[in-house]
Amino acid sequence: MSTSNKLYTITEYKGFTCEKDLYGYKALPEKTFKALESFILANNNDAETEVVELLSLSVRRNIGKVITAKNYVGLITMDDGTVIEILPKIVGGDITEAETKRIFLEMLKTLRDVPFKDFNVSHLHTERLNIYEIFIKMFLDEVTVLIKQGLKSAYTPIERNERFYKGKLIASQNIKFNLVNKERFFVHYDDFSINRPENRLIKSTLYLLLKSTRDMKNRQYAMRLLTFFEGVECSANYDVDFSKCIIDRNMNHYSKALSWCRVFLQGNSFTAFKGSEVALALLFPMEKVFESFVLAKLRKIIGGGISIRKQDTRYSLFNSPNRAFLLRPDIVLESNDHTIIMDTKWKLLSDNVRNYGISQSDMYQMYAYSKKYEADSVVLLYPKSENISKNDITYTSDDKVKVTVSFIDLRNADDSISLILSKVF
Repeated sequence: MSTSNKLYTITEYKGFTCEKDLYGYKALPEKTFKALESFILANNNDAETEVVELLSLSVRRNIGKVITAKNYVGLITMDDGTVIEILPKIVGGDITEAETKRIFLEMLKTLRDVPFKDFNVSHLHTERLNIYEIFIKMFLDEVTVLIKQGLKSAYTPIERNERFYKGKLIASQNIKFNLVNKERFFVHYDDFSINRPENRLIKSTLYLLLKSTRDMKNRQYAMRLLTFFEGVECSANYDVDFSKCIIDRNMNHYSKALSWCRVFLQGNSFTAFKGSEVALALLFPMEKVFESFVLAKLRKIIGGGISIRKQDTRYSLFNSPNRAFLLRPDIVLESNDHTIIMDTKWKLLSDNVRNYGISQSDMYQMYAYSKKYEADSVVLLYPKSENISKNDITYTSDDKVKVTVSFIDLRNADDSISLILSKVF
């Protein structure tokens, strides 16, 4: 089946209806809609997934049931091969879907646990591939690098009824199987081969992706790589084989490929989700992605003499023995004579909303940061919005606390952040 009728793409805050396109909502086939509905309900009582921010299920007049994407972006693949792709809302004139995917992948690279930190996103065909196929290609490219560096072999203990005597005879088993069959020997021996747990997991992942990919180039790529694993069995038990994986100095080149294996075979991602008809859910909370991205850019731009602290916990709101109401600003910048507090917020502000859409609780928080840290500047960072006419918004209190709201153009984040830094230092 072709990708076109199995892929459904929306951006944050957009959504799906069942069977009919209505009022800007995209239609899903009834079976897919119900499977996605079941996925939402299965995660509804799981506090770790924060399902309110993941996907919402509601009923709209004249529309019926509606599934709306919230602050999680990424992909959901169904058992039947359907791929639901949720892209971040990135503002910028006539920005294309391919450019949105490129920016999103660059942002994801800054997360701590992703297996493609060093991947050159510009080499990917974001105009042709959906996020799922892009992740598949990343894995296939990683396996290619691994093969060029050499597949490792290991001694594997074997107990088998053989035609030739080798190793050690297992007397009890030999009597059981070969009392009449004298020409065979039930023996134990060590076999030196590439059939080791790491290679079994990689081969299993290649087979899985060969079945699930809808991109012909990825399919051919996977088939070609499988030829290098002819002496390897598929994993009979993923958990057992992962527990046997050894990543030491000699096996270090396997680490990224095995990280991808965990993603595809076990569904390991930034957040774990469950669902009976969902094969894989790789969903990322944009609040954390945006914070990680800004922090990475700051570390790249800022020179020596300025320290950067992430999620700093030196202060609490009250001086109590148990440090009640801990303060935790996203980013603290400190030089000899300056302290700058920065908090990132993944939200599109607007001139047409009260206080531009800035949360009152966020401003209380910024005020507390300013007081406790005796900060020279406090900055709230939002993604750039087409609905905001100002470059910066500044609020000053009677006791001289100043909070600046600044915007980052994700299409040119380096320049945006450099400009913001030039105003606070």
